[in-house]
Amino acid sequence: MKFLVQRVTEASVAVESKIVGQIQNGFLVLIGVSQNDTEETADRMLHKLLNLRIFEDEAGKTNLNLAAVNGSLLLISQFTLYADCRHGNRPSFTGAGKPDIASSLYEYIIAKCKETVPVVQQGIFGAEMKVSLVNDGPFTVMLDSEEL
Repeated sequence: MKFLVQRVTEASVAVESKIVGQIQNGFLVLIGVSQNDTEETADRMLHKLLNLRIFEDEAGKTNLNLAAVNGSLLLISQFTLYADCRHGNRPSFTGAGKPDIASSLYEYIIAKCKETVPVVQQGIFGAEMKVSLVNDGPFTVMLDSEEL
């Protein structure tokens, strides 16, 4: 599982020109699910995500997590995080999880986040989406379950 985490001052996602999710201060998280991921994988990733200290404290140090700044989440499924570009110029996505598994885990992640984060917005799984954001910093971090 991969989470591409972007610290944002605002972010939104639209489907067919209609905004379906929108946040202010928080994380925009692009979520990639692999064939081997499970709810246990998601739980490990969520623990890391929700405790990630990449917001600045009063001294300007990155010491604060999402809860400390009353931050929001915008969660978007993104199978292309599993693009394999090693051979040729056309990416292969064979490492991405099958849609039924990926969709189930995406919904699981959303539900778990809603248990502790006051504002959780989301995209629509499998839809053609337009994502807008103001990356704060910019500050972008890749979390990979293979490295946790």
